Parts: sequence; structure tokens; C-alpha cells
Amino acid sequence: MREHTEHTARPGSGTDGRHLVAVLALPGFPPFELGIPSRVFGSAVGEDGEALYEVVVCTADGAPVLSDSGFTLQPAAGPEALAAADTVIVPPTHAMPELALGGPLPPEVAAAIARIRPGTRLVSICTGSYVLAAAGLLDGRPATTHWNLAREFRRAYPRVRIDEDVLFVDDGDVLTSAGVSAGVDLCLHMIRRDHGVAVTNRAARMCVVPPWRDGGQAQFIDRPVPEPSVASTTATRAWALERLAEPVALAELAAHARMSLRTFTRRFRDEVGMTPVQWLTAQRLELARHLLESSDLPVDLVAHRAGFGSANSLRQHMRSTLGVSPIAYRRTFQPASA
Repeated sequence: MREHTEHTARPGSGTDGRHLVAVLALPGFPPFELGIPSRVFGSAVGEDGEALYEVVVCTADGAPVLSDSGFTLQPAAGPEALAAADTVIVPPTHAMPELALGGPLPPEVAAAIARIRPGTRLVSICTGSYVLAAAGLLDGRPATTHWNLAREFRRAYPRVRIDEDVLFVDDGDVLTSAGVSAGVDLCLHMIRRDHGVAVTNRAARMCVVPPWRDGGQAQFIDRPVPEPSVASTTATRAWALERLAEPVALAELAAHARMSLRTFTRRFRDEVGMTPVQWLTAQRLELARHLLESSDLPVDLVAHRAGFGSANSLRQHMRSTLGVSPIAYRRTFQPASA
């Protein structure tokens, strides 16, 4: 998955120039997913503790809406919040079954979404992707949704390039997340895109969640929970994380886990959702990103400490994964030092 890393932290439309996030509460919303943006973005603060985002929950017509848990939400605003927002987030709804068949949005929802300004960042959490798709906003774009509904989604919206193996998809101004808690991953990703790793790590600590999760939805698809007696690759992953700067062969990983190569590779993929080599590369890339964001180390030294061996190797991996060079990436998060 190619990520977009442009630095979007600029004066927003909220109070004191904060980035304004409007969360659209639709009838039949699940409370957990609706609350994710407020909790995660509300935990994003600057070095002096200043809030970086303003989050407003609104409805399509300003009227209260009933959740799927039986209580009614009194929104803070109506569709005017969508027109003013810098980012609009659409959580799931369990009260619009017609969307699963590719049916139209209710008129008031379609009218509310039509008020969103061009250039606004659009986001869906879980099956909120159906709402964006029904509005035609995902046509021709890569996107994701809950893995269990990917086949249904493809039938309803064949113009969308759905990928059920990832936790989220960042397509620049349109971002979609997989099921439930993947909305947390996506919100943290947006904070990182806007403000870098330090702010994201603080927000993640406040929410008591990891700032970045390994793997994708593949690790959750139709796999039984292993018996307690079955060996895990967890300890070996922790061991490898302490040696990212060193060459680590697949045979060494398997030996540390006391498994055959075949067993280790299969179990690793079952637990993480990717191969050991893919995982190691992702961890090294994550370390390189952190060093580029938070230090002034030369690119050659960043590449060495992250285990890529050479600046050219790091450059190739960053271009293929992120679409930018190490220097361009650093300039995104350290504009004053570029």
C-alpha cells in the first residue's frame, strides 16, 4: 500500500486555527466507532499541551439520531459542520441495508455530503466506506472495509478497488479503514501525516494503544486461535526488533523460535499477516521514518541504523512504499532544517 506523506498541518477551520474534524453520525451508528475520532484526535497535543484538532459530531439534518445500542445522540451540529470541516469522518451505520445492494443514499444524507468543500479530507471507518461509495466518492480509487464484507462490497460497488488485506488505505484526500479498531490505526496515521511521530506517540500513549500495528486484516481472517501449547513467534519478533541494524537471516529467526523454516514461516504469517521478510522490511522502514523525522542524522547513517545497508537501498524502499525519497520525507516533517 502506498502512503501519502504530504505535511498537511496548516491553519484549519476550527477554533484558534485548529484542524476541524467533523464526524457524521448516521442512524444506527455503533458507539465505539463513532467515538474513535473524538478520543484519538482529542489526545493529539503539541509540545506545550495545546490541542491540535477540534472534533465536532454532527448529523445530516441536525436532528438527534438513534444508535444501534438503543440510545439517542444529540449532535453538536448539523450539515453546516461538514461544509466547514477540514476532515470529514463517516463511521458505520447499521440502519441503511440498501447500501449493501448498491442502493442510493437517503436524500438528506446525500444533500449533507454534497455540502462538503472540494479538497476536504474524506475518511471512512469500517463500513462507513459504503456511504462514501454510494456517494460516488470511491469510484476508481483503492479502498478497504471490513474483511468479512469485501465480497458483498465488490458486488455492490464494482468501480471501487477494494483491498481487504490491509488495516487502512491512504489515497491522499480519501482514506478508508478496515473494521472497528482499525479506525484507531487510521486516525493515528492521519495525526502522523499531519504532525509527525512525536505527536502521534503521545496520542497513542494517552489512548493506551500502539502507535502502529503490524500486519493487516489478513491476520484476522478465518484463523482459529492457537492452543496455549502451540509455540508463538512473539518472542522472536521482539528479539529481531533489537537487531534491526544487523543482517538477520530467515534461518536465524526460525532457529531462535526453535522451529523449522517451513513451520516458522507458516506460523509467522498466521500471526502477523505477512511473511517474516516483509515484516522485517516494514519494521526497518518504520525505524528509518522515525530517525528521519526526529534526528538530523545523514541519510547514509539512517540507512545503516535501520538495517538497509546503504542509502540507495533505503531510497528504493521508501520510493516503492511511500512514494518519496528520504530527503523529501525529512523535509515534510522538518521543513525548517531542510
